[in-house]
Amino acid sequence: MAKTYVVEHLDPELGPWSSLEYQAIATETAEAGSRFCLSSVSKSLELPKELQNVPTLLIENRSVEEIYKLEKDRVCLLDPAAPSELHVEDAALFDVFLFGGILGDDPPRDRTAELRQKGFKGRRLGPVQMTTDTAARVTRLVIQQKVALDQISYIDYPELKIDEHESTEMPFRYVMDENGKPIMPKGMVDLIKSDSEKGFGDLF
Repeated sequence: MAKTYVVEHLDPELGPWSSLEYQAIATETAEAGSRFCLSSVSKSLELPKELQNVPTLLIENRSVEEIYKLEKDRVCLLDPAAPSELHVEDAALFDVFLFGGILGDDPPRDRTAELRQKGFKGRRLGPVQMTTDTAARVTRLVIQQKVALDQISYIDYPELKIDEHESTEMPFRYVMDENGKPIMPKGMVDLIKSDSEKGFGDLF
């Protein structure tokens, strides 16, 4: 059965960082034969052109609680404060995997608590903060490709070279590609370089 990955978009705006993350999640999820949905999207929110042209992205104005009110026990909240970690066996327990849309904040803001209080069952993805697209990528690896969390190759806090004189440390965990580099959304490195003076807070 195809899985559904949902980001509860809790912000009234959608910055360039989130836009690139959502594009990456939509593309990779479709390639894996599953679905990606943005829920709780404000009707007044104007999506960036890049996202408007992503056919595999489902936009929902309803909250995830409303959408899955009859299937709540099949929804797994990826929650840093959950008592247990995500396991391959969870694929049989859950059909929907829910992300708070704020896993990429630095420092992390516990907005996932709002979803936690709604009674969704939670699972952790390990002790290190991930970007939202990385969290979705890791979840797919565990649930759909049956790779245990501790068997995934990660790179923590990678350093990005801005120019020959400057570099910046990314405060997140990423999945490592076959070349030992962090997997990031297409265009993310260029975005970080172009906005390096602003700080991460302005990119979300």
